[in-house]
Amino acid sequence: MVDVAREANVSLGTVSNVFNQPERVSPTTRRRVQDAIDRLGYVRIESARMLRGRPSRILAVLVHDLANPFCIALVHGAEAAARRAGLGVMVCNSAGDPDEEARYVALLSEHQIRGVLITPADTAGRSLNALDDRGIPLVVVDDCKTGRGQCSVAIDDILGGELAATHLLKAGHRSILFIGGPNHLPQVQSRFQGVLKALAQARMPISMLSELACDELTVAAGRDAGARVLGLRDRPTAILCANDLLAVGVLQTLFESGVRVPDDISLVGYDDIDHAAAAIVPLTSVRRPARLMGATAASLLIAKATVHPADTHHHRQITLRPELAVRKSTAFLRSRPGTAVVTTR
Repeated sequence: MVDVAREANVSLGTVSNVFNQPERVSPTTRRRVQDAIDRLGYVRIESARMLRGRPSRILAVLVHDLANPFCIALVHGAEAAARRAGLGVMVCNSAGDPDEEARYVALLSEHQIRGVLITPADTAGRSLNALDDRGIPLVVVDDCKTGRGQCSVAIDDILGGELAATHLLKAGHRSILFIGGPNHLPQVQSRFQGVLKALAQARMPISMLSELACDELTVAAGRDAGARVLGLRDRPTAILCANDLLAVGVLQTLFESGVRVPDDISLVGYDDIDHAAAAIVPLTSVRRPARLMGATAASLLIAKATVHPADTHHHRQITLRPELAVRKSTAFLRSRPGTAVVTTR
C-alpha cells in the first residue's frame, strides 16, 4: 500500500479509504489510486486484513441444487445486492446432501465468512446450529419452516399449490395427478398442501386427486414420470408438477408419444424458470420471484452482519407471494359424451 500511495502521489490513508471507505474519496483521486494499483499489480491480502479484526467482504450462498435454474436466479439476486454493498459472493452446492452441507459449513467457518444464505439440506437444523455456534450470521432461504428461529425469506408455496390447482378446477378438470419430488422437502410438502386446500375450498372429493412421487426434481425424473403416466389405464386430464424441470420432462415424454398437451392432458409446472415459457408447448407455471428472494435475503444478511454486538437483533421472517403464469399447456376440459363440465365458483 505504501508503494501504491507513492505511485499515486497520495497518502497511505487515502489508499486505505479507497479500499474500505471509497465514498470518502473523490472520484478523481479514486481513479488515480486505481490506476496505480493496476500498474503495480497490487492485490490486497484479505486474510491479513482479517487478522487485524476487519470483517470478511465475502458472503456465501449455500444452495441444494445448482443444476436447478431457480437456484441460479436466486444466486443472481443475492449477487446484485452484495455488489451494491461492495461485497462478493461465494456459491456452494450441497446437492441436497446433509453431509456435504456440513462440510461446506466447516469450510466457511474456517474462512471466517461474513455471513451465509442457506437453503438447508439438513432438515434437522444441524447446519444452522453449527453456524450459530460459530457466530456466523445466517439467513434461511426458501424454507420458512426450518428458519422460524432465524431470519428467513421464503415463498408461500401453499398459496402456489392452491393457485395451480384452482386454475385446473376452474378449467373443468376432475382427474388431477400431482407429480412430486422427494417427500422430505418442505417446499414439495407445502405445494401438495396447497392442492389439497384448493380441493377443500371447491368442495371437491379427495378421490379426484392422485399422487406420483419422484426421487429427484429433474428433467430425467420428469421423463420417467411421464412414462409411468402413459402406462396408466385411466390417465388424468391434468397434471400438476412440483417444479418446472419435472414438467419439462413429462412434456417431452408425452410429446414423443403423441399425447397432445393441452388437448389430451393439461400440464402445470412450478417455479416459472426461463425454460417454462420456452418449452415446445409454453408451460403454465407458478411464478416464484427467485431473484427478489435472493436479493431480499442478502440485504437481510448484510444488515444482520453489521449489527454491533451490543445492539439487539430482531429476526425477520419474510414471505413472498407467488403468481400464476397461464400459458398454452392448460385448457378448458372438453366434455366427454354423457358428461358435463362444472366450473367452480
